[in-house]
Amino acid sequence: MPKSVAIIGDHFMLPEVFEAKLIDACGDQVQIRTRKDNWPDEPMEHGYAAPGMDGLKEYFGTADGVIAFAEGAEVLVTHLAPISRTVFEKLPDLKMIAVSRGGPVNVDMAAAREHGVVVVNTPGRNATAVAEFTIGAILVETRKIREGHEALRAGTWRGDLYRADVTGRELNEMTVGVIGYGNIGRKVVKLLRAFGTKVIVHDPYIQLEAEDAQAGVALVSFETLLEQSDVVSLHPRVTDETRNMMNAQAFSRMKNDALLVNTARGPLCNYDDLAAALKNGEIGAAMLETFAVEPAPDDWELLRLPNVTLTPHIAGASVRTVTFAAEQAAAEVSRFLAGQPLKNLC
Repeated sequence: MPKSVAIIGDHFMLPEVFEAKLIDACGDQVQIRTRKDNWPDEPMEHGYAAPGMDGLKEYFGTADGVIAFAEGAEVLVTHLAPISRTVFEKLPDLKMIAVSRGGPVNVDMAAAREHGVVVVNTPGRNATAVAEFTIGAILVETRKIREGHEALRAGTWRGDLYRADVTGRELNEMTVGVIGYGNIGRKVVKLLRAFGTKVIVHDPYIQLEAEDAQAGVALVSFETLLEQSDVVSLHPRVTDETRNMMNAQAFSRMKNDALLVNTARGPLCNYDDLAAALKNGEIGAAMLETFAVEPAPDDWELLRLPNVTLTPHIAGASVRTVTFAAEQAAAEVSRFLAGQPLKNLC
């Protein structure tokens, strides 16, 4: 008898892609129902302080909505639907949840364990997308792409961008410091090596891959990376150790023409300190893709500084991210139904 599978997707993680990949992986073993939520056209919620949402960090929708849609399902595949304790209590048939994100940030994992529900995720789903975006972010600043674009849109032809004392630098003549050597950090390092960039890495919990070490990539202290880098690119997870790691003290160690790139998470950086460092000339520029508060407040000072490029948390958004995450989730559901070991058990 087919297993009942409920899919809650959105306008990024399309439910029809989930469904197609599940059918490819599971065939007639599954009976599927789908729902499409309105993210990202509407913003997600943050559950740190929301009543009844203990253990959830980011989500879209309501627990009651999940319960009504997924009633009777044994498997729930989702991107952002909130899976709170109430959901587990009201869905006794639920046996597995597949979350198409790098971590189960929309699931109360303590409640999942108590109710015996297996949870899997899709690690590395957007690692390539973010790594490629990071290289683009660096080039936008170092090759004066943003400055030239903004000038032309304002009716000014910036011929001075060809002056030797104004124009940009090539990656093959710079040192780029990569903080965090996980899935994304390693990909960024490999892409930078292809440009002939001198790369240094800070991550106290890893060893460099042999290929990177043999290519001259160096593992250095945080202080050394800040002092030597022309570009500092952030890729660690947010922990008590890394929260606000980029602060006034850190900026004071950087070169006064250095570029800070954050395509990781907003809480890694103290943005008040960053604004001061950019205004005071302690560092040269910043490219910011993520923010501690999203959407960024309208009165946020960094929105108006001339030496900052900002994008609305889109580094991981690519078509391949969608299909790759759906493939990973479907493969895990197939293994679960076959009684096989799961690869991405949370």
